[in-house]
Amino acid sequence: MTDTRVKNLFSGLESIVTPNVPLAERTWFRIGGPAEHFVEPTSVEQLREVLRRCRDNDVPLHVLGGGANLLIDDAGVAGAVVHLSAEAFSQVRYSEGLLTVGAGRDLPKLVLHCVRQGWAGLECLTGIPGTIGGCVRMNAGGDFGDVGSIVDSVEVMAADGVAFTRTHDDLAFGYRSTNISSPIILGASFRLAEDDPHRILRQVKEIWIYKKNSQPLGHPNAGCVFKNPRGMSAGALIDQAGLKGRRVGGAHVSEKHANFILADAGTRASDVLKLINLIREAVYKRFEVYLELEIEVW
Repeated sequence: MTDTRVKNLFSGLESIVTPNVPLAERTWFRIGGPAEHFVEPTSVEQLREVLRRCRDNDVPLHVLGGGANLLIDDAGVAGAVVHLSAEAFSQVRYSEGLLTVGAGRDLPKLVLHCVRQGWAGLECLTGIPGTIGGCVRMNAGGDFGDVGSIVDSVEVMAADGVAFTRTHDDLAFGYRSTNISSPIILGASFRLAEDDPHRILRQVKEIWIYKKNSQPLGHPNAGCVFKNPRGMSAGALIDQAGLKGRRVGGAHVSEKHANFILADAGTRASDVLKLINLIREAVYKRFEVYLELEIEVW
């Protein structure tokens, strides 16, 4: 994109748009190139204007949450990368069992906040990194439940900047998926139950201990790389294919949980992508099962 077009595209929004911002340190993989335009709106009005301008000028738009389920290409990301880091997108309100949360709110911190307040329901998401927006978008969860089971409504914004609410009856949550097609999730409301904080905390600790013992939490990774095929475990298939420890460059399959790819310092996105392809080919050759990605690749 030419400098002239950039100036015209983001005229008046220079305070929230920064060119060529490195993204690697904003992801859990610690991998990837820069965003062509990194956008951090401070209000819904600014966000609406950014979306309209991107739509009208055919500028690609991505939304970056906590960077937990994401692999960014070594060359970076063309277009605009929107990050809802401002306070306006992380508000929390609670009234009569209904918790309303902005999309930019950090999920692990929200879980702990709910524990302290005695609000039960979100503890099933213990140990899952990221933000509320990304959590809802992919119906985050695991062995202990998923977020879709407690969602009451979701506020979204369409590509033309129009914001509206999707109610529970209008939402469909599948395995790591939803029927939300709008480019922006502004926030969500959850139906919670008041409970003893000590009981909720005990459950959180149990889930955390389980995850600590079964997942490689101390090494850069993006969580589970592949979705579990129906009735199967992706990790078990990768393990049975003899791929634990398999390495391409700085990327290697975790010895603790085979559905995790770990990244050493200096790992490139191309290393991870080559390893992903190697895993897919090996699993398909042995089991005739094609593994679908759970992580996003930009």
